[in-house]
Amino acid sequence: MFTTTGSRGLYKAPLSKGLLLVLSGLTVMLALLPQYQELFVYDLQAVTQHHRLWSLLFGRLVCLDVKDSFCSALLIYNFRIFERRFGSRKFASFLLATWCLSALTDFLLARAFRSLFDYEVEELPAGLLAPVFALFVPFYRLIPRVPVTQVLGQIHITNKSLVYIVGLQLLTSSPFMWLLALSGLIAGGLYHSNVLWMQKLIFVPACVSFIGRNILEPIFSSAQPSGEAPLGMGATLDIQRQQRMDVLDQQLLLAQYNESTRNNRPQPPSGLFGWTRLFSTLRQRGQNRPPVQPPPQVALLVEMGFSRSDALEALRASNNDINAATNFLLQH
Repeated sequence: MFTTTGSRGLYKAPLSKGLLLVLSGLTVMLALLPQYQELFVYDLQAVTQHHRLWSLLFGRLVCLDVKDSFCSALLIYNFRIFERRFGSRKFASFLLATWCLSALTDFLLARAFRSLFDYEVEELPAGLLAPVFALFVPFYRLIPRVPVTQVLGQIHITNKSLVYIVGLQLLTSSPFMWLLALSGLIAGGLYHSNVLWMQKLIFVPACVSFIGRNILEPIFSSAQPSGEAPLGMGATLDIQRQQRMDVLDQQLLLAQYNESTRNNRPQPPSGLFGWTRLFSTLRQRGQNRPPVQPPPQVALLVEMGFSRSDALEALRASNNDINAATNFLLQH
């Protein structure tokens, strides 16, 4: 159900690929060499009392628990859509800013927890966990929710359900994981909303981006998927748009099928005696209603170059939200 990110793997997401390979590889290496795990423990007391800044740096990068590493890797793989959409530099700026803001929030929440419950939080789960939780903020606000199916006729399963399930699994893996999750969500909300112009204050410098683009990106870049026309080599705008529409049709097919099955279910007779069966005029009254006019947002999407049918389906999936529908059409 990772349908929100398309099917292009890690293409155009070198930073996400680098994080997956490097961080997961270090987790496996530390599992094989447990004598070095002490260097990567996220010890709050060591940072505040003994000023061991390396404990803060290393402890908030590499997971010591293989299960936490696996769940965070799944989430990073899913959130790679933001690197494709905003670019590697903005994606790296988001991770850097939320890492710094969440580090400060960790200590504030730990101090507040000690004041309220008289309990000292000494260690927190290690790894790049708070920035991963921070990515749930743009995921919730920018990715449209498309129904996929229903369970037991009441529980709706969407294209975002599995991501939230993996996040819940990561949240319940450690006793104080909730503190990292809360600090990550706070940091992600502050940076995504650009509170106090944080997006202009905390960002990856252009020189660092230049080094990463010319040295690291060729190492971690993925090959272009087969069947996708390369830009600038005969691929027209219509071909690219048709490819996005094909993916959109596949994702909305199940939603249309579920909606049609719900509409075709036999309705119970209204009332005790079923008056609509006795009086045909009551049964036919609803058939004489004027056709429902399409929402005005359809015209705006058509002017952008999308077809009328795709615009209708995108608006239906996003509850007539023009911004969500536009984002959904563009990213697919």
